[in-house]
Parts: sequence; structure tokens; C-alpha cells
Amino acid sequence: MTDPSFRPIVSPSPDDPRADALAAVRDRFRISTDGVIETIAADHGLSPREVAGCLPAVTGVRVGGAHFQVVMDDVATWGEVMVLVHTPDLILECRGPLPQGQEGHGFFNLMGPSPIGGHIRHHRCTEIQFVSRPFMSADSHAILFFNADGGVMFKIFVGRDASRSLRSDQVARFQVLRDRLAAAPVAGVSDAVG
Repeated sequence: MTDPSFRPIVSPSPDDPRADALAAVRDRFRISTDGVIETIAADHGLSPREVAGCLPAVTGVRVGGAHFQVVMDDVATWGEVMVLVHTPDLILECRGPLPQGQEGHGFFNLMGPSPIGGHIRHHRCTEIQFVSRPFMSADSHAILFFNADGGVMFKIFVGRDASRSLRSDQVARFQVLRDRLAAAPVAGVSDAVG
């Protein structure tokens, strides 16, 4: 079964000016996968989704946006995580437990006693990418939610303990969720990154 929300990244033809930019990003990632996806995208005239698609396969997998609710429901049981929203003018980080969300009035609504709350246009999520890579020289595990325009809607990072080490219970849950969705029949369209 094909996930209708999944849009595979199409490689540009050799005459497409983006081909050189994508090749440059792939070359960069062969040396190091560290860096801010949105900044790399802006530097190369690409979308964040295109840049994330250049990450080596060992960094993770992509699944269709139809898995949005499944991912959010699972992460809501993990405890304190970090949600990050990155725009050209702001990088907003919020730590706390992800509230159990529910659909209403065209949004996926996050409400509850957590500092994390809001209203997400979940129907715009076309792809979800699980990424494990160094970030600012520290290991990280993140879930990136992409919209149809190739932008990152938001990211959820595995939490860290008081010593800034990744929470091993959350790393395990991240890996189980990633692997389960990558193997799911509707995720037959899923793909290793890269």
C-alpha cells in the first residue's frame, strides 16, 4: 500500500542548477553530518527537505506524513523531550513532556500541563525523517516533520539528563519507533536517508 502523503525526493537532471548544490551538500556530509539543516539549505539554495535527503543512509529513515499521529502519540509517552522550531528569525527550543494531542478544527492540538503546547497543521506534514547524527559535536536523535514546501515544520529531539547525556530510555524508544515505522506495510514507501 502506498502512503499518499509520502513524496520521494526526486533527483534533479544534470542540467538543473540544484544538481551542483545537492552534490556539494552530499560531499559536505561525507566529511561530517554535523550542522543546522536550515542553514545548510539556505547556503545552497535548497529546501531543508532536500538537504536532509542528502544525509548518508546510516543516519536514519524517512516515512510518510500519514504516520504523524502515530509518532506524536508515541513521543507523548517518552517524558521530557525538546521541541525545536527554526524560522529565519528564530530558533525556539522548548523542553517538557509532549502532551497527548487530538485533532480538532483542522489542527492537531497539543494541550495540557506541559510547557509544550500549540496547534499544528498536521495535514501539511508530508514526510517524517528520523535522524541520528552528531549535532554541535554531540550525538543526537531527532524527528523532523516536513511540509509539502520542503520546510521543516518542527523537530523533536530525544531528551538529555542533568549531565547533558542522551536519555538512554528515549534513545531506545526512538530506535524502536523508527524501525517499526520503517518496516510497516504503509511505510513500504519509506526509504533510508541518502
